[in-house]
Amino acid sequence: MFTVLWNSAEGIVSVALGLLAGSIALVGFGVDSFIETSSGLVLLWRLQTRRDADSAEQAERKALRLVGLSLLGLAGYILYDSTGSLLQSQAPEPSLPGIVLACLSLIVMPLLARGKRRIAAAINSRALEADSFQTSICMYLSAILLGGLTLNALWGLWWADPAAALAMVPLITREGLDAVRGSRCEGCAACGTPACTCPS
Repeated sequence: MFTVLWNSAEGIVSVALGLLAGSIALVGFGVDSFIETSSGLVLLWRLQTRRDADSAEQAERKALRLVGLSLLGLAGYILYDSTGSLLQSQAPEPSLPGIVLACLSLIVMPLLARGKRRIAAAINSRALEADSFQTSICMYLSAILLGGLTLNALWGLWWADPAAALAMVPLITREGLDAVRGSRCEGCAACGTPACTCPS
């Protein structure tokens, strides 16, 4: 439940700050938070249903595909808007609140992912384990966002914001494709992150 509340608040604040500053990276990060919120709600519902219910499994697969399509749509939006901003030299305003939000997310997301993995192992839930991988991906998006906002704020490198947004596209696209196919990355035994993004 905390994940749903955090991502909802994070999404609202990120999109609002992004629109005020003209930051594509912040808006994209916020929309991804909303999509992760919907995934969290599906997971909460799924954990409250019987595990052997075929209808529940079917509904979960359908919801997962819908979330995947939303992620692919988000990736397309970011790609289009970021490329346009780079070509037209549209400089976003520096966003100190956005930097603070990215820093908070970098602190909260690893803790959430670790807690989800611990609970998933205790109750033997593959769904919760997959959700913990999505939370880890959000941590990487936070780091990318922080880099782009900081470069723009400190050194006026306006292109860093759309470039950071473009750097999010491969992660969001992969996450979307995995969801559409109904598959998730397997966890890395060494660090607990998805194998597709594991640094080792």
